[in-house]
Amino acid sequence: MENFTGTLMEYMVQGGLVMWFLLAMSIIALAVIFERLWALSQAKINVNEFLTKIRKALIVNKSIRDAIKVCEQYRGPVASIMKAGLLKYGQTKEDIEKTIETAALYEMGRLEKRLVILSSIANVAPLLGFLGTVTGMIKSFKALAEVGLTDPGAVASGISEALLTTAGGLFVAIPVQLAYNYFTSRINSSVRDIETSTNMLLESFGEMQRDGVTPDQAGVTAAASASRLAGRTSSSGSSPTGPKG
Repeated sequence: MENFTGTLMEYMVQGGLVMWFLLAMSIIALAVIFERLWALSQAKINVNEFLTKIRKALIVNKSIRDAIKVCEQYRGPVASIMKAGLLKYGQTKEDIEKTIETAALYEMGRLEKRLVILSSIANVAPLLGFLGTVTGMIKSFKALAEVGLTDPGAVASGISEALLTTAGGLFVAIPVQLAYNYFTSRINSSVRDIETSTNMLLESFGEMQRDGVTPDQAGVTAAASASRLAGRTSSSGSSPTGPKG
């Protein structure tokens, strides 16, 4: 470890100022990656199990209140969006879809939080590496002009800086880009889950309305009142549409 640390410090010094910028970017990227891993793990649920319980509450029990209780047992965007839609039962389809869309935009913003940092680092790190390459070659040619070929070490110093910064930029950018792609795929999977869930919800609402189930009979009025009361008394201030996820 000591040899590795010493070698790393030597590379940092030889690479010049650009290497320190790359080091700072790598630390920021690591912090964002760990935070996003934790956040997305908290948002992950068994969607099939969740939808089965929601479907049973709506079609078998014909109870919006029971379905909302199911949502409150789960974390994440799917449960929050479903709860927002459930509280709108009895209103027009357009109003329900608008509420679901608003809740989905809010939850997607939470899922995509800080990903722009990873995207920026993945794009900027190689450019910084190339900048170091240019400055290193400038130093090499300057040394060559001053001392000629009598001192190869002076020329090699600039070439070393150029190669180190190029390697450093790629070393930072590649894993950050892979992490960004992974998070993007996870978010796309969540989007598909949200679409499946909302379609199922709208279909269930249609069946309940054909069966003549009114909002009062389904318990949606009492559930909405309880939700508003909980929103006023809660100190978390997390999400206006559902449980914290």
